[in-house]
Amino acid sequence: MSENNPFPNENNTGHFWDDTLRELSNDPPGWWTIGLHASWIWCLVYFFLYPSIPSLDLEGYSKGSLGWTAVSEYKADLAAIDEVRQKWEDKINDPKTSAAMILADDDLKNYTVRSAKVLFGDYCAACHGSGGSGNGAMSAAQSGYPVLADDDWLYGGTVEQIETTIYNGRKGIMPNYGARLSETEIADLAKHVVALSEGGEHAVGKELFINPTKGGCFACHGMDAKGMAALGSANLTDAVWRFEVSGGGDHRHASALHTIAHGVNSELIDPASRNAVMPAFGPLGKDLSAGSVKKLAVYVHQLGGGQ
Repeated sequence: MSENNPFPNENNTGHFWDDTLRELSNDPPGWWTIGLHASWIWCLVYFFLYPSIPSLDLEGYSKGSLGWTAVSEYKADLAAIDEVRQKWEDKINDPKTSAAMILADDDLKNYTVRSAKVLFGDYCAACHGSGGSGNGAMSAAQSGYPVLADDDWLYGGTVEQIETTIYNGRKGIMPNYGARLSETEIADLAKHVVALSEGGEHAVGKELFINPTKGGCFACHGMDAKGMAALGSANLTDAVWRFEVSGGGDHRHASALHTIAHGVNSELIDPASRNAVMPAFGPLGKDLSAGSVKKLAVYVHQLGGGQ
């Protein structure tokens, strides 16, 4: 910093660097001064109008002369939305309005589907995926979750049947045959099940399938192996696998072997049994209202596979 002032006629502080750079002492621009004063005046006005300053009272902050809070604004907006929704909610919650009636009314169905999306995300998507795409088993011993967007239904795919499933839950039973059939017989049955899904059959496995003293699978799956909705038994002739393992082919055979040998929901008898339970969402389960269950039934029905 130079000790000499090379600019004696200039309004500066006397601080110089290399005799060229200097610190001036001019007043700030007028716009800057106006902005400074406007800022602190606006702060005072804001603190007077809105809750902002912490205080020592029980509430912990100043209330502001307008009495506004973000919570009160949220509640007011929510009340306005609820008022618009109320006429639709009243129709859905009316015991006389069935899920089928909701489907028949385009406006009511559109509202129901939109409002049920949140319910589905909260209660169903964790298992069945956000779009009902399901969540398959990753190994022969694991259980997956069914796809809701196809037309394959264990207990029926009408909106009434879907509503019953959601309301009461489901827990079918597939007995474990590991204690009554030999490994060879179980392997033959598995080959027949895989062949059925491909439009064929396995001669030895078929004999076991229809033999009431051996496999006796026809009792639940039917002589045509297409399953029974009343029992929740699977259709073995389609290409949809409840517990399919990724990869197909031998993986399907391994999955069929495990199911036949260890069963489903037979864990009290066989710890290796697959566990496949649809929880109840009515009063015996999650305790959703009848209206919410109807909403979910309509939403699931319209995902693509409703009958």
